Amino acid sequence: MVQKAKILLVDDRPENLLALEAILSALDQTLVRASSGEEALKALLTDDFAVILLDVQMPGMDGFETAAHIKRRERTRDIPIIFLTAINHGPHHTFRGYAAGAVDYISKPFDPWVLRAKVSVFVELYMKNCQLREQAALLRLQLEGGGGKAAGADSKEPAGLLAELSARLAAVEEQAEALSKQLDDESADAAAVATAAHLERKLTGLRRALEPGAGSNSSVPSQN
Repeated sequence: MVQKAKILLVDDRPENLLALEAILSALDQTLVRASSGEEALKALLTDDFAVILLDVQMPGMDGFETAAHIKRRERTRDIPIIFLTAINHGPHHTFRGYAAGAVDYISKPFDPWVLRAKVSVFVELYMKNCQLREQAALLRLQLEGGGGKAAGADSKEPAGLLAELSARLAAVEEQAEALSKQLDDESADAAAVATAAHLERKLTGLRRALEPGAGSNSSVPSQN
């Protein structure tokens, strides 16, 4: 059974959180509420999230400050953040959002279909990344065990697992390429494009590690 991805919704107004839940419920993922920046940071200490929807205007710790804390943590720095705001102070305000590490900056009222589509892209990337890490861990266990039957009687030989891992990586690469094209089409801010480029660089490193001759005895890299 495939585990659902978690989406963190951060807003100090309960009615806004309820609206976000109504919009994103169709994705059939786990939606986690946080009514403040402090509450969001506590949730991030224990759970992994595919994407964070973060309100800008909040009392106490606002969205920009919350994002800054998220990006400073090694565990959470790569989680995509989509800023939601009811105000629009022009390009400088938007730039501050991207500078804080957001992959997107959406003004309210927003189109529910557009928001759902954007979130679904990051959920899909997260799920494929999780599958890829699981396959890599399984492959390492089999190689370290001499290609035995550690995974069960129907476990595949290392070469077959390498092929399957490569295929799963290709699926993630395809999704990342689609995301980059979407950002280009929408003339996204440079910070958002840089985030997509960072993901592509990570995938390139994984691809090189899987290529023949990347390492001795066809071993799998220790980090993914």
